[in-house]
Amino acid sequence: MTYSFVNQSGLSPASYPFSAIVGQREMKRALMLAAVDPTIGGILVFGDRGTGKSTAVRGLARLLPPMMVAGDCRYNCDPAEPAKLCSACRAEGPVRRGRKVPVPVVDLPLSATEDRVAGALDLEKALARGEKAFEPGLLAAAHRGFLYIDEVNLLEDHLVDLLLDVAASGVNLVERDGLSVRHPARFVLVGSGNPEEGELRPQLLDRFGLSVEVTSPKEIAERIEVIRRRDRFDRDPDGFSRDWEKEDAKLRARIAAARRRIGAIETPDSALECATRLCLALGVDGLRGELSLLRAARAAAALDGARTITEATVAQVAPSALRHRLRRDPLDEAGSTVRIERALAELGLQ
Repeated sequence: MTYSFVNQSGLSPASYPFSAIVGQREMKRALMLAAVDPTIGGILVFGDRGTGKSTAVRGLARLLPPMMVAGDCRYNCDPAEPAKLCSACRAEGPVRRGRKVPVPVVDLPLSATEDRVAGALDLEKALARGEKAFEPGLLAAAHRGFLYIDEVNLLEDHLVDLLLDVAASGVNLVERDGLSVRHPARFVLVGSGNPEEGELRPQLLDRFGLSVEVTSPKEIAERIEVIRRRDRFDRDPDGFSRDWEKEDAKLRARIAAARRRIGAIETPDSALECATRLCLALGVDGLRGELSLLRAARAAAALDGARTITEATVAQVAPSALRHRLRRDPLDEAGSTVRIERALAELGLQ
């Protein structure tokens, strides 16, 4: 299902306002960073049930500025990037009129078949007219947007393999039933789940740029405020959404401004050295940790209106960028977040 806006302001009565979510600062921050720079990679949200994980993802749709799509393209091709157009757009020539559409936020249910995810033969056209036509799947619908998987740790292995292939190449290739279709499929993968219900495959875990942990609020006043707001939204979603539209509009403008300035953010050698020293101190495998750390820090600087990535910026995003990349240490029972904070302190970055 694609969650879309119903008017020009982006207000959708079906989704809880993002700005109305109480607490969960790290989760909301990570989602906004990914909205500023999708190349950060996916976002993994693990924690207790009923802590607003899916609510935050769906509320994110309210904050995303509309994107330009080439004509009536079924794959959300960007007319400003002719080298990345699908075959149908290329066949229509170099000039295609663009139109504004909401950035897609697409659900991938655990029960989805591979045909539903990747796309398959359009049976209606095949039976009625004898035509071999392709029916795009969820990957096509999510292109240039967000693909959300609740309980991602319970996803079937064959779908995990499919997502890994597409995430690595940015292209979805379907070859079956006499069809051969290739189309772009670049999206921010957002997964949520409860770690008590099973672990995520290491190959997929490594593809997430950021990882956040959410917990149930412990303060009585905070829990009461969560219940109060949710109850009012359930009784009057339109009225509640209108009350929070100004706050959502501020966040929307902030994301749009960050997108405009992110290309001008300076990355001094001191910030690169800081990221590398931290990854070495934590024993992070490969270089994906540094890249995610750098991209997240750049997006954070843009979001905060800064011009340069500082060591403080790197330290700020380090837990989200690295906690899911740490190897288990049988001699250290401390959690990933504690180990990162300890390493930051030892390196004088806190």
